[in-house]
Amino acid sequence: MHSHILLSLSIHIAAYKISLLISFSLRSLTIINCVLRYYFRGRTNSNMQRQLATMKQSLFDQGYLDEQFVQLEELQDEVNPNFVEEVVTLYYRDSVRLVQNLEQALEKNPLDFSKLDSYMHQFKGSSSSIGAKKVKIECTQFREYCRTGNGEGCKRTFQQLKKEYATLKKKLEVYFQFARQVGPVEKARRPK
Repeated sequence: MHSHILLSLSIHIAAYKISLLISFSLRSLTIINCVLRYYFRGRTNSNMQRQLATMKQSLFDQGYLDEQFVQLEELQDEVNPNFVEEVVTLYYRDSVRLVQNLEQALEKNPLDFSKLDSYMHQFKGSSSSIGAKKVKIECTQFREYCRTGNGEGCKRTFQQLKKEYATLKKKLEVYFQFARQVGPVEKARRPK
């Protein structure tokens, strides 16, 4: 009977040792996995931050953005980590009305250049506030055509303006989507 109890006890002890070994191994693997994920996450995040910086630099190099965008980024902090994206989103939401007003005013005959110039002045101010360089350039050209009474120039420039406006919107959507994946980055740096 003692041998049966000893055998049973030996089996339980062996099973306990095996479960400890398995448990220790699983914990070890979990710890190793966490360490590796942390290590590679830093490397991956570092690469992603470089890609994000390159993406932003290309927006400057291609003339889509100017210094005002960097100034907005400098206002972004831990309290408002999405400040720039929120400002740009508001710009696009609010500018829809201005674009519609301009489209309607351009359909009138005769053109009211004073009203067109007023709408474009507002649009240029909004565009300047986010650093939309190409859009701002088209706004300036449009206003010049208003001053000289060139209706065809206004219409042609407005079509180009809408194209630049839509292109920048798409590029910034991609930029902000990627920025959300990367997470918080260091303070904004001035473009080269």
